[in-house]
Amino acid sequence: MASLKDVKVKIAAVKKTKQITKAMNMVASAKLRGAQSRIERFRPYADKFYEMLGELAKGADESVHPLLAVHEEIKTTAIVLITSDRGLCGSFNTNLINAANKLAKAKTAEGKTVKFYCIGKKGRDFFRKQPYEIVMQQAGVMNAFDFSLASSVGSEIINAYLSGALDEVVLVYGKFVSVAKQLPTQQTILPMADQAVSETKGSSKDYIYEPSVEGLLAELLPRFINVQVYRGLLDTSTSEHAARMAAMDNATRACDDMVGALTLLYNKTRQTTITKELMDIVGGAEALKG
Repeated sequence: MASLKDVKVKIAAVKKTKQITKAMNMVASAKLRGAQSRIERFRPYADKFYEMLGELAKGADESVHPLLAVHEEIKTTAIVLITSDRGLCGSFNTNLINAANKLAKAKTAEGKTVKFYCIGKKGRDFFRKQPYEIVMQQAGVMNAFDFSLASSVGSEIINAYLSGALDEVVLVYGKFVSVAKQLPTQQTILPMADQAVSETKGSSKDYIYEPSVEGLLAELLPRFINVQVYRGLLDTSTSEHAARMAAMDNATRACDDMVGALTLLYNKTRQTTITKELMDIVGGAEALKG
């Protein structure tokens, strides 16, 4: 049985751990409010952008813009994986990495070459040990970013697609549903011709565009890629803070349970020690009487 001193040291250590987890929970909660506000403001714009672009692409020929063209054979698939830079957020990063890894294995089984664009340290650290080429890596950027990060990643993707180095681009990110739910999500962003048409094929709206559809697509298609990447960044950032807040809350409750269990052990140990001392005293007294 552990000594009283050992149990007291453990109780003190758990209480200090509880202070840390509680502080991290409060920090994550504060960051979550700001991140959630950003994604809630940006989502309507991204959704409307996607809807409008689908209407444009539905009535346009693939030859209008190279980003609408579907390559004859899909040989190379790029996976843009967005994870966090830090841990302590439960299984959030693991779920994203598993989703991307499963997708990569499926594409490889189809005979395609898989390349990775990793945003976030956790995904980068995992896939640098895997047999896939990491074309681009952005680590240490998820704590503070703006649209310029999405633009730089989008430009790399567009240039590779136009040059023929990539035939397909899939975005993997953590979609923020609620504080208790964050879903690993896959979205094909290139080629977007079939996808854009399928999303709006039931629409009966008829628009007159000024300038021409070709001119609008030339301007909006590159921006569409940047908008989708930025949405993935915002969603993942918000999901990270929500997952960390939940993980730290669970850790704080676990510390309370451990303190309760250790306190009970301390009381039992102290009672056992007192009983032994009393038995020694009584035994000594009986020996003197004898």
